[in-house]
Amino acid sequence: MRTVHRAASLLCAALVLLAGAGQAHAAGYRYWSFWERSGGRWTYATQGPSTARPDDGAVEGFRFAVSADSADASRPRGAADFGTICSGTPARSGTKRVALVLDFGTPADAPSGEVSPRRRTACVRVPADATTADALAAVAPPLRYDTNALLCAISGYPKKGCGEQVASGRKPSADKEKSGGGSDSGPSLGLPVGAGVVVLLGGAAVWQFRRRRNDSV
Repeated sequence: MRTVHRAASLLCAALVLLAGAGQAHAAGYRYWSFWERSGGRWTYATQGPSTARPDDGAVEGFRFAVSADSADASRPRGAADFGTICSGTPARSGTKRVALVLDFGTPADAPSGEVSPRRRTACVRVPADATTADALAAVAPPLRYDTNALLCAISGYPKKGCGEQVASGRKPSADKEKSGGGSDSGPSLGLPVGAGVVVLLGGAAVWQFRRRRNDSV
Protein backbone atom coordinates (compact mmCIF):
# COMPACT_ATOMS: atom_id res chain seq x y z
CA MET A 1 0.00 0.00 0.00
CA ARG A 2 2.86 2.35 0.85
CA THR A 3 4.27 1.80 -2.64
CA VAL A 4 0.93 2.55 -4.25
CA HIS A 5 0.56 5.70 -2.16
CA ARG A 6 4.05 6.83 -3.12
CA ALA A 7 3.32 6.26 -6.80
CA ALA A 8 0.09 8.20 -6.48
CA SER A 9 1.95 11.03 -4.78
CA LEU A 10 4.46 11.19 -7.61
CA LEU A 11 1.70 11.36 -10.19
CA CYS A 12 -0.10 14.06 -8.21
CA ALA A 13 3.13 16.04 -8.09
CA ALA A 14 3.41 15.73 -11.87
CA LEU A 15 -0.11 17.03 -12.32
CA VAL A 16 0.62 19.98 -10.04
CA LEU A 17 3.73 20.81 -12.07
CA LEU A 18 1.77 20.56 -15.31
CA ALA A 19 -1.00 22.77 -13.92
CA GLY A 20 1.60 25.31 -12.86
CA ALA A 21 3.10 25.28 -16.33
CA GLY A 22 -0.35 25.94 -17.78
CA GLN A 23 -0.88 28.89 -15.45
CA ALA A 24 2.52 30.31 -16.37
CA HIS A 25 1.63 29.92 -20.06
CA ALA A 26 -1.53 31.97 -19.46
CA ALA A 27 0.64 35.00 -18.73
CA GLY A 28 1.63 36.75 -21.93
CA TYR A 29 3.31 39.83 -23.34
CA ARG A 30 1.59 42.80 -24.93
CA TYR A 31 3.48 43.74 -28.07
CA TRP A 32 3.50 44.31 -31.82
CA SER A 33 4.31 41.15 -33.76
CA PHE A 34 5.66 41.25 -37.32
CA TRP A 35 4.39 38.94 -40.09
CA GLU A 36 5.12 38.16 -43.72
CA ARG A 37 2.52 36.99 -46.23
CA SER A 38 3.37 34.17 -48.63
CA GLY A 39 1.18 31.65 -50.44
CA GLY A 40 -1.94 33.08 -48.87
CA ARG A 41 -0.66 32.47 -45.33
CA TRP A 42 0.84 34.61 -42.60
CA THR A 43 4.22 33.50 -41.28
CA TYR A 44 5.87 34.93 -38.17
CA ALA A 45 8.84 36.97 -39.43
CA THR A 46 12.29 35.56 -38.68
CA GLN A 47 13.89 39.00 -38.54
CA GLY A 48 12.86 42.45 -37.40
CA PRO A 49 11.31 45.12 -39.63
CA SER A 50 14.49 47.21 -39.41
CA THR A 51 16.49 44.52 -41.23
CA ALA A 52 13.83 42.91 -43.46
CA ARG A 53 14.00 44.14 -47.06
CA PRO A 54 10.81 43.07 -48.87
CA ASP A 55 10.59 42.77 -52.64
CA ASP A 56 8.16 44.65 -54.83
CA GLY A 57 4.75 43.02 -54.36
CA ALA A 58 5.36 41.93 -50.77
CA VAL A 59 2.63 41.91 -48.14
CA GLU A 60 3.79 42.61 -44.57
CA GLY A 61 1.63 42.63 -41.45
CA PHE A 62 1.75 43.93 -37.90
CA ARG A 63 -0.54 42.79 -35.10
CA PHE A 64 -0.86 44.21 -31.58
CA ALA A 65 -1.98 41.57 -29.10
CA VAL A 66 -1.27 39.74 -25.87
CA SER A 67 0.67 36.59 -26.75
CA ALA A 68 2.67 34.07 -24.75
CA ASP A 69 5.22 33.36 -27.52
CA SER A 70 5.60 33.24 -31.29
CA ALA A 71 3.58 30.02 -31.54
CA ASP A 72 0.72 31.66 -29.67
CA ALA A 73 0.88 35.03 -31.43
CA SER A 74 -2.28 36.31 -33.11
CA ARG A 75 -1.96 36.99 -36.82
CA PRO A 76 -3.26 40.08 -38.64
CA ARG A 77 -6.94 39.70 -39.42
CA GLY A 78 -8.94 40.31 -42.57
CA ALA A 79 -8.11 40.24 -46.27
CA ALA A 80 -4.49 40.79 -47.24
CA ASP A 81 -4.13 40.76 -51.00
CA PHE A 82 -1.42 42.81 -52.71
CA GLY A 83 -3.50 43.31 -55.84
CA THR A 84 -6.31 44.84 -53.80
CA ILE A 85 -4.24 46.93 -51.40
CA CYS A 86 -1.94 48.33 -54.10
CA SER A 87 -4.39 48.49 -57.01
CA GLY A 88 -4.04 52.27 -57.19
CA THR A 89 -0.25 52.34 -56.93
CA PRO A 90 1.44 51.52 -60.26
CA ALA A 91 4.98 50.19 -60.45
CA ARG A 92 7.77 52.72 -60.95
CA SER A 93 11.38 52.14 -61.93
CA GLY A 94 13.87 52.30 -59.07
CA THR A 95 11.20 51.81 -56.40
CA LYS A 96 9.14 49.00 -54.94
CA ARG A 97 5.63 48.73 -53.57
CA VAL A 98 4.89 47.10 -50.23
CA ALA A 99 1.40 46.35 -48.95
CA LEU A 100 1.04 46.78 -45.20
CA VAL A 101 -1.66 45.39 -42.94
CA LEU A 102 -1.87 47.16 -39.59
CA ASP A 103 -4.04 45.35 -37.05
CA PHE A 104 -4.26 47.27 -33.78
CA GLY A 105 -5.86 44.35 -31.96
CA THR A 106 -9.01 43.88 -29.92
CA PRO A 107 -10.34 45.83 -26.91
CA ALA A 108 -9.20 42.95 -24.70
CA ASP A 109 -5.61 43.48 -25.85
CA ALA A 110 -5.62 47.24 -25.34
CA PRO A 111 -3.69 48.70 -22.39
CA SER A 112 -5.80 50.16 -19.61
CA GLY A 113 -7.30 53.51 -20.57
CA GLU A 114 -6.55 53.17 -24.28
CA VAL A 115 -8.79 52.42 -27.26
CA SER A 116 -7.32 50.45 -30.14
CA PRO A 117 -7.56 52.14 -33.58
CA ARG A 118 -9.33 50.34 -36.39
CA ARG A 119 -7.42 47.90 -38.57
CA ARG A 120 -6.21 49.43 -41.81
CA THR A 121 -4.12 48.67 -44.87
CA ALA A 122 -1.74 50.83 -46.85
CA CYS A 123 0.33 50.60 -50.01
CA VAL A 124 3.63 52.40 -49.85
CA ARG A 125 6.17 53.10 -52.60
CA VAL A 126 9.72 53.18 -51.25
CA PRO A 127 13.27 52.99 -52.65
CA ALA A 128 14.35 49.56 -53.87
CA ASP A 129 16.68 49.01 -50.90
CA ALA A 130 14.21 50.17 -48.22
CA THR A 131 13.40 48.04 -45.17
CA THR A 132 9.97 47.19 -43.84
CA ALA A 133 10.59 49.74 -41.06
CA ASP A 134 11.15 52.40 -43.73
CA ALA A 135 7.86 51.52 -45.39
CA LEU A 136 6.05 51.53 -42.05
CA ALA A 137 7.48 54.92 -41.07
CA ALA A 138 6.23 56.38 -44.36
CA VAL A 139 2.57 55.58 -43.71
CA ALA A 140 2.10 55.06 -39.97
CA PRO A 141 4.00 57.63 -37.93
CA PRO A 142 4.83 58.20 -35.20
CA LEU A 143 6.68 54.96 -34.49
CA ARG A 144 8.19 54.32 -31.07
CA TYR A 145 11.09 52.00 -30.30
CA ASP A 146 12.77 51.03 -27.03
CA THR A 147 16.51 51.08 -26.35
CA ASN A 148 16.80 47.53 -27.75
CA ALA A 149 15.18 48.58 -31.05
CA LEU A 150 11.96 46.73 -30.21
CA LEU A 151 8.98 48.25 -32.01
CA CYS A 152 6.72 49.60 -29.25
CA ALA A 153 4.11 51.72 -31.03
CA ILE A 154 2.66 52.25 -34.50
CA SER A 155 0.77 55.48 -35.23
CA GLY A 156 1.40 56.36 -31.59
CA TYR A 157 -0.41 53.25 -30.31
CA PRO A 158 -0.05 52.33 -27.55
CA LYS A 159 0.93 55.59 -25.88
CA LYS A 160 3.21 53.85 -23.40
CA GLY A 161 4.57 50.43 -22.55
CA CYS A 162 6.62 48.06 -24.64
CA GLY A 163 6.38 44.27 -24.50
CA GLU A 164 5.38 44.23 -20.84
CA GLN A 165 4.25 40.99 -19.24
CA VAL A 166 0.56 40.82 -18.41
CA ALA A 167 -1.72 38.26 -16.82
CA SER A 168 -4.67 37.27 -18.95
CA GLY A 169 -7.88 35.57 -17.95
CA ARG A 170 -8.34 34.33 -21.51
CA LYS A 171 -6.04 32.36 -23.74
CA PRO A 172 -3.89 35.08 -25.34
CA SER A 173 -4.61 33.81 -28.86
CA ALA A 174 -8.36 33.33 -28.36
CA ASP A 175 -9.07 35.19 -31.61
CA LYS A 176 -6.35 33.40 -33.58
CA GLU A 177 -8.82 31.35 -35.61
CA LYS A 178 -10.37 34.55 -36.95
CA SER A 179 -7.13 35.75 -38.50
CA GLY A 180 -7.80 34.22 -41.89
CA GLY A 181 -4.37 32.63 -42.08
CA GLY A 182 -2.65 29.36 -41.30
CA SER A 183 -0.94 28.35 -38.10
CA ASP A 184 2.64 28.85 -39.33
CA SER A 185 4.75 30.13 -36.45
CA GLY A 186 7.58 29.30 -34.12
CA PRO A 187 7.62 26.33 -31.75
CA SER A 188 6.19 26.31 -28.25
CA LEU A 189 7.85 24.09 -25.63
CA GLY A 190 5.36 24.53 -22.79
CA LEU A 191 3.11 21.55 -23.50
CA PRO A 192 5.86 19.06 -24.55
CA VAL A 193 7.87 19.86 -21.44
CA GLY A 194 4.82 19.46 -19.22
CA ALA A 195 3.95 16.13 -20.83
CA GLY A 196 7.56 15.06 -20.41
CA VAL A 197 7.33 15.70 -16.68
CA VAL A 198 4.28 13.45 -16.43
CA VAL A 199 5.98 10.67 -18.39
CA LEU A 200 9.18 10.96 -16.36
CA LEU A 201 7.51 10.90 -12.96
CA GLY A 202 5.03 8.25 -14.01
CA GLY A 203 7.93 6.06 -15.15
CA ALA A 204 9.71 6.63 -11.84
CA ALA A 205 6.63 5.47 -9.94
CA VAL A 206 6.41 2.27 -11.98
CA TRP A 207 10.14 1.60 -11.53
CA GLN A 208 9.88 2.06 -7.77
CA PHE A 209 6.86 -0.25 -7.58
CA ARG A 210 8.68 -3.01 -9.48
CA ARG A 211 11.81 -2.64 -7.34
CA ARG A 212 9.88 -3.02 -4.12
CA ARG A 213 7.96 -5.99 -5.49
CA ASN A 214 11.22 -7.71 -6.45
CA ASP A 215 12.71 -7.01 -3.02
CA SER A 216 9.73 -8.66 -1.35
CA VAL A 217 10.13 -11.89 -3.38
